[in-house]
Amino acid sequence: MDKKNLEKYSSAFTLSDMEIFIFPELLYALALANIMSPEIWKWRDDPWFTGIKKMGPLKKIHRVKQYIMDHYNFNLDLETWGLTDKQTEINRFSEFVDINMLSRSNALFGYEGDKYYFDIDIRRHFGLDKFNSDIIPYWKTETVEAMNAFRYKANHEAGAGECVSLACLYAAALFIVAEVPLEKIFLMGTPLHSQNFIMVDEGVLTNNRRIVTKSMWYNGTELSALARRAIEHEEVTYVAHSSGWIHTMYPEATIDPQAYQVFREKLGKYLETQVDYEIFMNFLRDYSQYQKLFQIFFRCQGADKYIRLEKAFGYEHGSKNRLSDKTSRKLFCEMDEEDLRCCPFDPRFLIDPDDALFISKPYSGFIDQLKKLYPDLENHPEFITDLKRFVHTVPRMPSSDKTYVNHGQISISTSQSREEIIDYLSVIRSPVSGLLPPASVIADLAFYAGRFMDSCDWQPFFKAAYERNPVSIGYFRDMDAQTVFDRLQSWPDESIYDGNRLALPDEVVNYQRGDGIEKAITLINVMKARGKSIKTEFEIRGTEVRVTSAGKQFLFRTGKACATFLRSGLLLF
Repeated sequence: MDKKNLEKYSSAFTLSDMEIFIFPELLYALALANIMSPEIWKWRDDPWFTGIKKMGPLKKIHRVKQYIMDHYNFNLDLETWGLTDKQTEINRFSEFVDINMLSRSNALFGYEGDKYYFDIDIRRHFGLDKFNSDIIPYWKTETVEAMNAFRYKANHEAGAGECVSLACLYAAALFIVAEVPLEKIFLMGTPLHSQNFIMVDEGVLTNNRRIVTKSMWYNGTELSALARRAIEHEEVTYVAHSSGWIHTMYPEATIDPQAYQVFREKLGKYLETQVDYEIFMNFLRDYSQYQKLFQIFFRCQGADKYIRLEKAFGYEHGSKNRLSDKTSRKLFCEMDEEDLRCCPFDPRFLIDPDDALFISKPYSGFIDQLKKLYPDLENHPEFITDLKRFVHTVPRMPSSDKTYVNHGQISISTSQSREEIIDYLSVIRSPVSGLLPPASVIADLAFYAGRFMDSCDWQPFFKAAYERNPVSIGYFRDMDAQTVFDRLQSWPDESIYDGNRLALPDEVVNYQRGDGIEKAITLINVMKARGKSIKTEFEIRGTEVRVTSAGKQFLFRTGKACATFLRSGLLLF
């Protein structure tokens, strides 16, 4: 492999956020790796999904969402995958990436986002302020196996993962369990977030563990506000699909341009709504700073009763009724008389739920009528700006003006079995010509991301294992080689990956378990970090793994048939 491909293929093992940003093929490769994994296919047998085939598409998605909510937590810390530094990573990528563009669009290399979103220092936000400004986290994206294995960690009772991990988990689960065709699933990455857009019904966004339907997008709750942040205030830097990818940083793209156009149109419709009383009130719930401009009244026993809007919204807390929908009169009945007045509060704008203004109409017409009804709103231009953003978000997407490379398509069906899918991907990753088109590169990388070591080159694996696994080095820092070996041997001889698939050293340490070959590679990683002058031999003979380092020999037992595909029984480091 040349340097770029070696970095790309080794990155398929470590899958850090910055690596996925620089090599956009990796995002979809991980989704495919999860599809090839047996783990999500097991969900089909869970009682929770009994009868799912009879459900409608949107109900299926809700079913998957609740399963993920029940079995996975969001996790983003500095301890799980350790730290690196900017210069080390720049040295890795500088020959084939514009570092200035990288710093403008990637959070770890200088991007600080829209000021509206980042009103706090970004390094303090992520807990990096205790380190010098050159230190950045690895934040590796987890495979489904690594997500499941979080339950072995202290203080974790369920699986876990960060936003990219959850996005790839969702993509695979929606395909396998909810039977959503891959053609309808688009994965999107921003400098600080990852989410999916599913072209089902009016559209569905996945956001960490949750989903957001179009009606939820406009409900003005705190959860929808969190989901809105990335699209409202960040640039979508890349999109991945079964037909390929497109990235704001690269002049070429492999995605089908027609599929990308349909995606943009569908997302655009999802992000625009007609406006009525409910939508307007939902906006005021979300943008609470504007509530003090308004009052609302209800007719009660032939008389009008007025209340400040912020007071009215306050009654929603602890109530199942809402000011913006048909339960608003019930909410009004819960209000204390002392908050109500028989005459308006001057100079607040008066909201009449029955006014013709609130007959559903396109947002542009609504805003025109709103300005006529409340001319003094011209004194609050930011109000109009925020209202427009709420009802019509214009996402900043990668430009369609790209050089489109002959892409090919990942063509797998929800009717296929796991074995049929693996066979298909095995075929397209190895074309007869020997030249991999983009779709085949993604398929090829999927086997690396999924750790299918009996069909992968080991050079990228060792590069990843010995260069980018700082947690295992830190964990054993104060132990001599014998103590490291004893500690490794005290953990269960149990890999988090089935078959001949392998965990990296940091996975072994984080989950405190591993097959003998995984433990042996972890020992070598620790020894290599202590000095390049230490000669280390690594040999596999049947079920025995032998590591010789600094004149000492350490024996491990393996249940994986690794000797058959290492090509050489003895490796020197």
